[in-house]
Amino acid sequence: MDKENVIDMKTHGGNGFKWGNYTKLGIVLIVILALIIFIITNVFIVKEGEYRVIRQFGEVVRIEKSPGLSYKIPFIQSVTTLPKFQMTYDVQEAELNTKDKKRIIIDNYAIWRIEDPKKMIANARTVEKAESRMEEFIYSVVRAEFGQLNYDEIINDEKSSRGSLNDRVTEKVNELLSKDNYGIILVDVRMKRTDLPGENEQSVYTRMISERESKAQEYLSMGDAEKNRIVAETDREVKEMLAKAQADAEVIRAEGEGEAARVYNQSFSKDPSFYELYRTLESYKKTINEKSVIVLPSDSPYARLLMGYTK
Repeated sequence: MDKENVIDMKTHGGNGFKWGNYTKLGIVLIVILALIIFIITNVFIVKEGEYRVIRQFGEVVRIEKSPGLSYKIPFIQSVTTLPKFQMTYDVQEAELNTKDKKRIIIDNYAIWRIEDPKKMIANARTVEKAESRMEEFIYSVVRAEFGQLNYDEIINDEKSSRGSLNDRVTEKVNELLSKDNYGIILVDVRMKRTDLPGENEQSVYTRMISERESKAQEYLSMGDAEKNRIVAETDREVKEMLAKAQADAEVIRAEGEGEAARVYNQSFSKDPSFYELYRTLESYKKTINEKSVIVLPSDSPYARLLMGYTK
C-alpha cells in the first residue's frame, strides 16, 4: 500500500466518511444536553400554597407568589420555599401565677401563617425561628392575662372569662409581631387544657364540691319555698271555692224551700179539710211512739181519727 492510499484511509475512514463529522455531532449533542440541564436546574415551578423566595448573595431579590413557571440566575441566585397555607404550632405548656398568687398549668396551640415572606426572612430567617418568637410572645401575653384573673375565675365555669381571653391574647400577640415586622400573623390561639399543680388539686376539688353542695342546697331551699307558696295559694283558692259553693247552696236551698212552701200552700188551700187531716197526722209523728199512752175522749178528733172515723 503506497503512501497516498494510507492518507486517504485516515482521512475518509474505511467506509468513505470523515471522522471529523462524528466529532462535531458529538460536540453539538453535548452542548444541547448541557443547555437542557442548565435550563432545568434554573427553571422552577411555583405550586399552589407556597411562596418561592429568590435570593442573591443572601439578600431577597424576588418573591414568586402566583403558581406557574419561574426562573433564577444560575450560580448567583438560590430558591427557598415557604408555606403559604395556615400552620398549627403546639405551644409548650407553662406554669403561671394567677392574680391571687395561685399556680396553674396551661397548654396552648396556635394557628398562624406567613403574611409577608420578605419581612419574615429578614427578621426571623426561618420558619422555626418565627415559631419560636411567636411562642415567646404568646407566653408573655398569656402570663399577663392570667395575672389579672383570680384562681376561681379560671377553674369555675360560671365565673370564667376564657371565652374572650383567647381573642385578647390573639390580638395582643399580633400587635407585638407587627411592631417587630416579623411578617407573620397569628390567626388564633386556643387553650387545649388547664391543669392544676399536684399539690393544689385536692384542695380545689374539695372546694368545688363544697360550692356545688351549697348551690344544691340553695336550689332545694328555693324549691321548698316555691312549694309552700303553691300549697298556700291552692288552699286559699279551695277555701274561696268552698265558701262560694256553700253560699250558692244556701241560696238554692232557700229558693227551693220557698218554692216548696208556695206549692204546699197552693195545694192545701184547695182542700182545707185535707190540710187539717195532714196536720193532724204530722202531729202524730211527733207525739206518738211505741211507749206512748194516750187518754182521749172518744169523741175527740184525735180519737176519731185513730179509730178510723173520718166524719
